Amino acid sequence: MSKNDKISWKLHSEATTDQFATNEISLGPWTSYSLIHDPKHVCFVLSRYKFCSKLLAGKGRVLEIGCGDGIGIPLMAQSVKQLHCIDWDERNIQGNLRRLSILKNVTYEYLDITEQKPKDIYDAALSIDVLEHIEPSQEDAFLTNICQTLSPSGVLIIGTPNKNASLYATKRSDIQHINLKTAEEFYQLIGKYFFNCFIFSMNDEVVHTGFYPMAHYLLALCVGKK
Repeated sequence: MSKNDKISWKLHSEATTDQFATNEISLGPWTSYSLIHDPKHVCFVLSRYKFCSKLLAGKGRVLEIGCGDGIGIPLMAQSVKQLHCIDWDERNIQGNLRRLSILKNVTYEYLDITEQKPKDIYDAALSIDVLEHIEPSQEDAFLTNICQTLSPSGVLIIGTPNKNASLYATKRSDIQHINLKTAEEFYQLIGKYFFNCFIFSMNDEVVHTGFYPMAHYLLALCVGKK
């Protein structure tokens, strides 16, 4: 029996027609680098965004602070009604506009939130892998501007590597991560701006409530801005 006579091949061919007809999407520079040099890291980052997309599902207007090369944007865009993405590197904004133009509920803005805030008000905000790049002297401006963009009932999710795991960081991460926190330091910082802060541990793709010093990554859900 030839391949073309097989029922299984005909069903496969029919079911995959739309997939093969889809225009391929290129990856951003950071994600491409990870996929070549450390592909499992792509899974870790996507898991952080999946956590955010699940918690913020159904929100109307959501702000992503530090969207990077856009690896998590499709996940968030699938879950929320409107997503506005900002980044302090214009190359990221231009790249996302070029690669992710198919996402019609996403807008972009070249903006450093330590210096200015977006004009609109949002129901929620997320910031994944940004805090560790912020100079300690700019923490207040960073969080104050975020709070000023949130509605009175708005929520914030912040994710950052745990300082306790810095011993195992790559050289590239070690150079850039100038503001790492332990869970206790993280809680003290965000507690200045929110009445309720819930910190989760994360190891690889797993989010849990385990022992903070053994967590590689920390995720904070912040509710009730002060």
